[in-house]
Amino acid sequence: MSEETPGFEEKPEVPTGATPDDAAEPKAAASSEEEAAAPAGDSGAPSAQETALLAQLDQARTALGERTADLQRLQAEYQNYRRRVERDRIAVKEIAVASLLTELLPTLDDIGRAREHGELVGGFKSVAESLETAAAKMGLQQFGKEGEPFDPTIHEALMHSYAPDVTEDTCVAILQPGYRIGERTIRPARVAVAEPQPGAAPKSESAEGDTPSDKDEDAPEKG
Repeated sequence: MSEETPGFEEKPEVPTGATPDDAAEPKAAASSEEEAAAPAGDSGAPSAQETALLAQLDQARTALGERTADLQRLQAEYQNYRRRVERDRIAVKEIAVASLLTELLPTLDDIGRAREHGELVGGFKSVAESLETAAAKMGLQQFGKEGEPFDPTIHEALMHSYAPDVTEDTCVAILQPGYRIGERTIRPARVAVAEPQPGAAPKSESAEGDTPSDKDEDAPEKG
């Protein structure tokens, strides 16, 4: 039997030809496996730093959504403002043009009367035609013709009479032409209106009444 010598620890047996470092390798490998296994066990729960980063990301996304909505609202308001300004600008321009052309209507009436009487000659004719051309370029349109049906929305009746050859209220004379700018009437046409003669039959009925058989009955018989 062998007796253990006090004060000496037993050392692991080292294979012959092996160095002390070879004996320490199993311990190092075991410790590295324990270190690698330790984080793997804690991967299921996020750390405090990751939780803080996720909270900051949510706040950034919320702020981005709010800023995007504000930007879209401001853009829509700006587009509405531009359309309103453009509409107001066009309206102001039309009012200014209509006001200017309204002041020129008496002059245009004088030019028309001079043309009817053959007095539009020489230099006066050239100036008058230039003025009419400029007014037309600004959108002024003349309307009102004899023989057209009377329309109270664009005609102003200054004279009234009856006529057997009309079937509806008709403009038989244009006393003063009307003017419009686009769809806007700046002065109605002043006209003389003729109504159908009371009790007179329309032309179509009178024409249908005179049939060939009636004429043959009224004709004298030949001997």
